[in-house]
Amino acid sequence: MQIVPHVCAVCFPAANTVLSTSRDQTVRLWRKTSDKPPTFDPTITSQGHGYINSLTYLRPSETWTDGLIVSGGQEAIIEAKRPTLTSTDNADRLLVGHGHNVCALDVSPRGSYIVSGGWDGKALVWETEKWQISAQLVHQGEVRSVWAVLAFDEHTVITGSADNNIRIFDLRQVNGNGEVEPRRTLTTNSVVRALCKLPGGLKGHPSGAEFASAGNDGIIQLWKMNGTQVGTLQGHDSFIYSLACLPSGEIVSAGEDRTVRIWRGSECIQTITHPAISVWSVAVCPENGDIVSGASDNVVRVFTRNADRTASPEALSQFEESVRASAIPQQQLGPSINKEQLNPKSWLLNNAGKKDGQVTTVLEEDGSIGAYQWSLGEQRWVHVGTVVDSTGSSGRKVQYNGQEYDYVFDVDIEEGKPPLKLPYNLSENPYEAATKFLGNNELPISYIDEVAKFIVTNTKGATIGQSAEAPSADPYGTDSRYQPEQATQQKKYLPHTGYLALTQAKWEPVVKKLKSLNEKHVLAGNKHIALNPDGIKGLESVLQATMGTAPQKTAPPTLLEAQRSVYNIITQWPYSDRLPALDVLRCLVAWPGSASLKDPKYGNLIDIALKGALATQDPIPSESLEDFIQTLGASNINPNNVMMALRTVTNLFTTPEGRALAAASAPAIIGTLARITGVEGECAPIGLENNNLQIALTSATFNFACLAFNERGSVHLEQILLLCQIAEDVIRRQADPEVLFRALMTLGMVLAIGGDARELARTLEVGEPVGEAAKKGGEARIKTVAGECLALLRG
Repeated sequence: MQIVPHVCAVCFPAANTVLSTSRDQTVRLWRKTSDKPPTFDPTITSQGHGYINSLTYLRPSETWTDGLIVSGGQEAIIEAKRPTLTSTDNADRLLVGHGHNVCALDVSPRGSYIVSGGWDGKALVWETEKWQISAQLVHQGEVRSVWAVLAFDEHTVITGSADNNIRIFDLRQVNGNGEVEPRRTLTTNSVVRALCKLPGGLKGHPSGAEFASAGNDGIIQLWKMNGTQVGTLQGHDSFIYSLACLPSGEIVSAGEDRTVRIWRGSECIQTITHPAISVWSVAVCPENGDIVSGASDNVVRVFTRNADRTASPEALSQFEESVRASAIPQQQLGPSINKEQLNPKSWLLNNAGKKDGQVTTVLEEDGSIGAYQWSLGEQRWVHVGTVVDSTGSSGRKVQYNGQEYDYVFDVDIEEGKPPLKLPYNLSENPYEAATKFLGNNELPISYIDEVAKFIVTNTKGATIGQSAEAPSADPYGTDSRYQPEQATQQKKYLPHTGYLALTQAKWEPVVKKLKSLNEKHVLAGNKHIALNPDGIKGLESVLQATMGTAPQKTAPPTLLEAQRSVYNIITQWPYSDRLPALDVLRCLVAWPGSASLKDPKYGNLIDIALKGALATQDPIPSESLEDFIQTLGASNINPNNVMMALRTVTNLFTTPEGRALAAASAPAIIGTLARITGVEGECAPIGLENNNLQIALTSATFNFACLAFNERGSVHLEQILLLCQIAEDVIRRQADPEVLFRALMTLGMVLAIGGDARELARTLEVGEPVGEAAKKGGEARIKTVAGECLALLRG
């Protein structure tokens, strides 16, 4: 098959059809176009704005004669779309209910429901007749993420979670609140990342198991539905990410040790090594038993036992050579390898492996370290790569984004994200590099210790005298954290005078969507609101230069002209079409000059962003923002539109003119934030389940509290009061650690101002929400900031 950046999920619904999702924010359908040699050609069926990492397929029915591709990911929206449609066509159904990344999807055997799992700790059941939530599966405790879901039959769902538990639910037991309590909870030794159903009858598993689970301990566990564990399969050397079952009853697994393994009974009968860091997903075709894999080396591959469907000798040779040529980091093979104690390559001729997939290292004739894997079927050692140390002593630089680095790592974040590129030079401080990496990828700063430790571990012995101490300017590190090879250091969080920004973006999908929507308006005869070809071309040029690029001191000369086009879209286009323009605006605001541009009828940048996100009529009202929000209602408001507008507010603080506008507009902006949260007015809260919106909201409130601290008197006490009330409301309603931390930092910065602001906080008794955040958050950084807040209250 072909290259598809960082394949996250695969599905194999029919012999001639493969589906895949990717870090490139697409869903692709691969149609088999020839048998000799086997060839699959791709069509992009969906293009999103974030990673798409979960996938399933609703088989054809009377209603959906072609079936439906169902996908989800970082945008927290589940999309159901006919396979005959393309990326420019609207989805048939959009399911909104998760507040964070949708990382698991499955469909029931008869297609009566879809079940989803997410990073928000939720598992939701969506019935496919009315396309609405029919049940929420209750997960008590510190679940954090529901990594795996299995629609076992029409009334039974099994989930696997980051709290090491498997839960079995009976959908017939839904209560009056639409919730289903688990019928049975099974405890394992590690995070559960994968589940699969096993067949019954003659093709049933010899152990009598009815389903299998796997996760971070690299062990496949076999279970009966009554909760009895009846066996384990051991052979993987790291995390297992995916499980599937062949029509023969054999189990297929894939994981972090870059292998796909086939298990017959209790034995691993075949190991397929990939030239990748991880194999993220594996699926089986129910018609012919072929296997498809998706991996971090950007390739979708199909494997078969049928000689008639085997690839050409050239393709097979190329695959084997790519495996042999792959470099294996020494860390993947455990403890440090001593060359002096390695067996020579000739040792392989006289010694057999003990099990399929066993890896051993030998000293090659050229002095390098070769990794060989035992193939049980072929009864021979297969060369699977060259082991490389991590000293960086070769002196060769690696190119990334036009710059040279000593290293460019693929980093697997704790929350299961596909690998991201982490460039690093030996002269850098690991914590500064980690902070920059997290900021560029808009990841929670709570990962800083893990990323910094990863850098230190993978560059041991390759230092140029840099220290591994945490930078003093790191506001969101973990207090009293362990720093590799360094003594624990104590640092304070409050006050923190730097502003937050949320500017990560990709311009290509945004431009594509804008062009598609503009063409729709042209064809519908709405030329009075559509952009002309020159306007589209100019906008594309500016977005290519600005979106996802760190703002420079000087903006592109046509930025304001492009921004006027964006204003036209936000103010004139139908509400459902505004999201990509709001996405553009939140990036443009970070560039010099952008915050100063006004529209003679609709007001300044803030007026346009917030009214464009909250006013469902078109064109948007020309009345002032303060007057508009007095009549605000939550009906039909899209939380993602609001999230983009709040990101715009957050990014306003990146330039001096932006901060001046924020200070001048503080009453209107903070009043709108209070309306969105339901703290003021009759409007019901918007986006309580949308984690991205909550992060944008708390980022905006923190920046206003930071402005009040940095420029005393710029934010009046009335607005500081609302900031405290908003933060308190967020802490009361939310549980995500990143959201809680930013809300807590908002309260902390108000207390750090001192004087009347601190007295106001005391009057509001903010000690209670501070204590609640510490209790709910659990993380050391949250408890530390809470302690600092309480100390300021007493001071």
